[in-house]
Order: sequence, then C-alpha cells, then structure tokens
Amino acid sequence: MGAGTAVAAGARQDDGRGYAGGATTAESEDRRRDLRDAEARAAARDEALEGPRSGHRVLQVLLALFFPIVVLIAAVRAVASPVFLWIEYHRPGFPGDGQGFTTEDRLTYGSAGLDYLFNAAPARYLSELQYQGGQLFAESEVSHMTDVKIVMLITMAVGVLLALLCVVFMVALARTAKGGIRRALFAGSLWMLVVLIAAAVLAVLGWEAFFAGFHSLFFADGTWTFQASDALIRLYPNQFWMDAGIGIAGLVLLTLLITLICTWPTRRRRHESRLAQTDLIRRRNDWYDAQGA
Repeated sequence: MGAGTAVAAGARQDDGRGYAGGATTAESEDRRRDLRDAEARAAARDEALEGPRSGHRVLQVLLALFFPIVVLIAAVRAVASPVFLWIEYHRPGFPGDGQGFTTEDRLTYGSAGLDYLFNAAPARYLSELQYQGGQLFAESEVSHMTDVKIVMLITMAVGVLLALLCVVFMVALARTAKGGIRRALFAGSLWMLVVLIAAAVLAVLGWEAFFAGFHSLFFADGTWTFQASDALIRLYPNQFWMDAGIGIAGLVLLTLLITLICTWPTRRRRHESRLAQTDLIRRRNDWYDAQGA
C-alpha cells in the first residue's frame, strides 16, 4: 500500500516535472521568436536607414550638378529677350547702325529675331520680314537663325527638365537628409564659379577666338559668319554679344554668390543640420518600432 502510494506520487511528480519542462521550453521558444522578430525589425530598419543614406549622396551630387546649369540657362533666357535688347540700344556708347536702321527699326526687327528663337513659327516668320520694299534677312541669315532656334529650344527644354528634377531632389533630400540641400547648392555654386572664372579669363584674353570657338561647338563652319552689311550684324553687332556675355555672367555670378552666402557651412548651420538629422532618424526608428509592436 505504501509502495503503491509512493509509486503513484512519483508518477505524479514526474508528470509535474514534464509539464513544467514543457512550459519552460515553450517560453524559451517564445523568447527566441521575439528575439528573431526584433532582430528582423532592426535589420529592416537599418536597411531602410542605410538606403536613404547612400541614396541621398547621389541626390546631392545630381543637385550640385544640375542646379548651376539651370541658373545658367535661366540667365541665357533673360538676356535673349526684347528687354535686354531695349537696354542695349538705349545705353550710352552702343554702336549705331550707320546704314539706315533707326533705333526703332532695330527694336522692331531685333525683337522679331529674338521672338523667333522661342516661338513655334516657321522660318518664313523671318524670311517674310520686309525693309524698304525688300527682304530683310537673306536666306543664309534665316537658315542660321533656324539653327540657333533649334539650339535654344533644346536648351530651354533641358533647363525645364533639370529644374523639375532639382525640385524633386530637394523634396527627397528634405525628407531624408537634413542639410543635404544646403551642401548640394553650396558645392554646385562653387564648381560653376570656377567654370565662370575660367570662361571669363578666356574671353578677356581673346574675345574673337572665344566667340568663334563657342559658335563652332553648335554650328557648322561657314554658316554663322556674315558681312557687316547683313541685317544680323546690323541688328546684333559684336558689342551686343560682348554685352550679352557680360550680362549672362553677371546674372549667374550674382545668383551663385547669393546662394553661397545662404548655404555657407557655418558652425551653427552644421550643428542645426546634425540635430535635425538625429531627430529624423529617431522619429523613423520610433516608427519602425511601432510597426513591430
């Protein structure tokens, strides 16, 4: 009787140990599963954080490349306008025509030439212009202006596309890399300033060679040279192109200097960028933790 009771008690004791062991094993599995889930969430979070970190460097480089080009194209468009033409024709020291064009004639026909570069009109827009009963522009002049029109329209289209991309890059950087926009604009302004200074030196050392070299990049030899009696030279003399170059360089220089001042990496700006980036990462970590909760 006592032995049977002892055996039964032992059996119950063994069953108790088996049950307790099973509970411990289940709890261990739960802990390991929770640990694996936490590690997976941490890995996903780190991967998500690492992605933007490497990605925003690419965006900064692209923004640094595209921004100054957009500024340059915008300056070209501002100078290639009737407003600049009016300023040129009325400024002291600008050479007169000497062959019959009055200032009003120059404004009328010169503005028509500039308008043609950006409108959708065909070549007859220029070839049908009349002066003193004859055709104003020779066919060779109309052909060259058509070539210029194609270059300008492509340039403006590229400028619009790059401007849109810059906006997209800025929005992305504002969300993923605090201070990234400032660093990109600062770097872009610096490299364009170097290019601008080099071009200015070349132009000062030899304007004619610089002007010819620039045209040879876009136009075939012999298609952009004209006589002093041709309408294009009378409307847009050499001084006009020199002033246009100075105007473009001045607008770009002013814009880049303002950008450099606004984005200069001062200690306060760098500190604020680090704080903002730390806060961004903290909020993103909190979001990932909340998703895994």
